[in-house]
Amino acid sequence: MLIPMTPTSRSALGGVRNPGSQSALRELNQRRIVDVLGSGPATQAELARATGLSTATISNLVRLMAAAGVVETEPTTSSGRRALSVRLSNTGAVAVGIDFGRRHLRVVVATLGYQVVAEEFLELPIGHGANESIDRAAELLTHLLEASGIPPTSVLGAGVGIPGPIDRKKGTVVQGSILPEWVGIHLPDLQDRLGIPVHFDNDANLGALAEVSWGPHNSVENLAFVKIGTGIGCGLILNGRTHYGNRGVAGEIGHDTAVENGIVCHCGNRGCLETVASTSVMIGLLGRGRSVPLTTADIVRQALEGDPATLRVVDDAGVAIGRSLATVANLVNPEVIVVGGPLSALGDAFLEPIRRGLMRHAVPSVGESTRLAMSALGERAEALGAASLVLQGASRGSY
Repeated sequence: MLIPMTPTSRSALGGVRNPGSQSALRELNQRRIVDVLGSGPATQAELARATGLSTATISNLVRLMAAAGVVETEPTTSSGRRALSVRLSNTGAVAVGIDFGRRHLRVVVATLGYQVVAEEFLELPIGHGANESIDRAAELLTHLLEASGIPPTSVLGAGVGIPGPIDRKKGTVVQGSILPEWVGIHLPDLQDRLGIPVHFDNDANLGALAEVSWGPHNSVENLAFVKIGTGIGCGLILNGRTHYGNRGVAGEIGHDTAVENGIVCHCGNRGCLETVASTSVMIGLLGRGRSVPLTTADIVRQALEGDPATLRVVDDAGVAIGRSLATVANLVNPEVIVVGGPLSALGDAFLEPIRRGLMRHAVPSVGESTRLAMSALGERAEALGAASLVLQGASRGSY
């Protein structure tokens, strides 16, 4: 679990007085709890595991913190048993998550307690320019804040997701993005355009971050998230932290060679995984001869209805993706691989061929011990992960 620290906790809990006293120890333990909750809600049992404190101590501290208004609790279930979920209280501060896709824009507004209070989705034309799309995002954010009665001064910042490799040292979108119109854009400049602090990341990395902060995998420290859409990317959480590599472009499995001497990819190489298993390729294969353009939603519907051609295309893509994921699994040995993107509604119809490809090419002990799951967050994962960038920045006292 990612372990940040919230500014809320500093003001609510105050400074530690009389170090070594019982009250000082209690305050330090409360801060440890707040550290964990900076990554999202957790059950009392999860708090005990993350902090090393006993369940009785956690129960007593949570009761005190709830009475002081630092945290909020609600009944939930965990592993089939009744449990108590704990989250940081809403102080009025909010974080914004913005997800730019090849064909869409999604904006979410969330509290420090990881509760979404406003959200909107817009379709964008293919080939949308960066400047126009950033303006749309700024307009949409203003609308959401006004409609929700949230003053701009309550916004801590915005996380921004881009579907493609980002050079984190230069802060630019690099060649290979499925948004070629964004290549070379200096992402830190978005701060001036939006008028608030901005954090940015690749969409697959944000999907992985969302899974360990918003999803059911908040206790997992080694996770891979594969985003399958117009492009294909893999976000990695290793030992509780996002793994970026040397320049920030780790996880670009969409450009693994799937077919020797295959068709030319937009990155310049031949036979990349994206040229055989992306949703654009599926649409091209299944849309031939149709008078009405096919959509990803049509692929999902046709597959769930049992259309043989659609199931064949989905199966072939899944096996190819599984083969690339086997390389990831052999290299970093994640506990869980989560499949996200617009095809997540297919469930086992897509997971099964991915699992076959994974098991065929992974080391047996790795394949057998790697859990494969569909994302429970659907197409919201990247925007929620973008909001988490801000929430974690707040928890480290960056604002």
